[in-house]
Amino acid sequence: MSGPARDLLVVASTEREAAGFRVAGIPVVVSGVGRVNAAIATTLALASRGKASSTPIVISAGIAGSLPDADGSAGPGIGTVVIGAAAHAAEEGIMTPDGFRTIGELGFPIARFAPDNRIEADPGALAAVRRAIPSAVVADIATVATCSGTDDLAREIVRRTAAVAEAMEGAGVLHAARLLGAPAVEIRVVSNTTGDRDRQEWRLDEAFDRLHDVAGRLAGL
Repeated sequence: MSGPARDLLVVASTEREAAGFRVAGIPVVVSGVGRVNAAIATTLALASRGKASSTPIVISAGIAGSLPDADGSAGPGIGTVVIGAAAHAAEEGIMTPDGFRTIGELGFPIARFAPDNRIEADPGALAAVRRAIPSAVVADIATVATCSGTDDLAREIVRRTAAVAEAMEGAGVLHAARLLGAPAVEIRVVSNTTGDRDRQEWRLDEAFDRLHDVAGRLAGL
């Protein structure tokens, strides 16, 4: 299959998440799980290209857990593609008797461009992937280190971020790309529900099939 028309770089946490992008001819690096691994992998991948290379659109891609709506109803269904309007670092802050406060509220923002822990997608990258996948939901995606295996934690992440899904790498990818001058966006396919672990629903095969479809659509950018 021919390569993409646009210069893209996908960062995925696992080989299975990366597989469809390899088939589609899109450059992809496997970072390992978590935002630190993702930020390091993004930095190394962009630095290795050299100054003479064009700057790619960096895409944090993979599967995600669906968060409930603010009213407690179910969030996006399994197989839904979510394009991140922003990656929200959900855990940088302090838990007080009055609730969670971001690290920015304490005077130590994670970056000048993210005073509220929210790293916006590059507008041009966001527009490009929306054209490629017009049926996708566009909303914030939470980046967590501790996934929501209880109803209480899932509701808390929604309160902090207003996100519709959670994953573990997006904020790291977008943060590193922004500092290095590369446009970036996060794309996820919902593979499971969140909340109490014994009631979660998982359909990994369906989500990975959909992620392969996403890769094919992005190859046409």
